[in-house]
Amino acid sequence: MTPDMSFVHLILNASIPVQAVMLMLVLASVISWTMIFKKRQLLTQARRAANAFETEFWSLEELTPLYQRVSAEDYEAEGMELLFEAGFREFVRLQKQGGMSADALMEGSMRAMRVALNREVEALEAHLSFLATVGSTSPYIGLFGTVWGIMNSFRALGNVQQASIAMVAPGIAEALIATAMGLFAAIPAVIAYNRFANDVERLVNRYDTFMEEFAAILHRQAHR
Repeated sequence: MTPDMSFVHLILNASIPVQAVMLMLVLASVISWTMIFKKRQLLTQARRAANAFETEFWSLEELTPLYQRVSAEDYEAEGMELLFEAGFREFVRLQKQGGMSADALMEGSMRAMRVALNREVEALEAHLSFLATVGSTSPYIGLFGTVWGIMNSFRALGNVQQASIAMVAPGIAEALIATAMGLFAAIPAVIAYNRFANDVERLVNRYDTFMEEFAAILHRQAHR
């Protein structure tokens, strides 16, 4: 009688540890893909928002109306807007206090923008560590399931007098499925992590460049 070698049959008839490994890898893959789609959407929105804000910022001669818009209570600023809002707010606050040098004004504004930048970087990098963990550990988790399944297959051979490939084929096949699942979970996670890490780095570089350019504008206003 030819054994049933379908994937569903092999998975359902696998040992409990191998099934647990498979379930873990499936859950990791599902969560990874969910995070991949959400992170891609977040980074796409961040790039578009940065492009739109830079276009508006450099087209204005007076920054006060822009600050009033992004700092309104019913407006949710994000990305580069937050850096501008934090720096301009601190600049105006310190300027109203009076008696402060231009260097003190600039130091306060840069400090406020750096705090806002750190928060933005933290938001952009959220869940990237999970993708890195899935990408680095999933193959080993799948390999554990493979080793366990093959070990059970060879242990079963010790209880029979006449061994054949047909007796161990189902066990080895179900074990190799665990390895395949591990690779299926790891490969997209690694690719997505590398892509998103590069996108985040490019965005942060844009934010840093904007901070320097905006600081130069504030520096000129401070010396007036």
